[in-house]
Amino acid sequence: MTRFAGDELLPDAQLVMDRDLTLGAPPAGVWPWLEQLGKDRAGWYLPRSVERLVPPARRASRSVDERWQLQVGDRIPDWGPGDPTFELVGRVEPHHLVYWSERQRRPRRGGQRPPLRLTWALVLSPVDGARTHLHLRLRADLGRKPGPLVRYGGGAMDLATVWLMGRGLDERLR
Repeated sequence: MTRFAGDELLPDAQLVMDRDLTLGAPPAGVWPWLEQLGKDRAGWYLPRSVERLVPPARRASRSVDERWQLQVGDRIPDWGPGDPTFELVGRVEPHHLVYWSERQRRPRRGGQRPPLRLTWALVLSPVDGARTHLHLRLRADLGRKPGPLVRYGGGAMDLATVWLMGRGLDERLR
């Protein structure tokens, strides 16, 4: 497996999900869109055909906004129980963004569970003068080997959401 920025943060991750997208702009054009990605920010860039089903207030931005550009140490809200966040721990423009998250989990009967630790790397590489390859890698330390529901169900959900985000992002780059 190719090593990417952020892999060293969770070297023994039990779950690794890799996704690849090709986008119709050079890395410098894709970069500002990736920096503003996320909940309570520019959103998740669904394609217009899907976004029509989302209430207008919840639709993603269709322009770059300077207030959402990132610096290392910034925390981005995420979905899930409690108040989960991703912290930006690596930023090399226009090459990669690396996020870290540690989340407490509900206890099981009989005791506490170790926290869920995650990294999310977004790595850009030029394809030619007009396109970018975007590699997304999610690594998770689950404290144990993932079962089939997590591996396959979570993998299918991740594949669908990344594909939709890629299509919505590509629309915005045109």
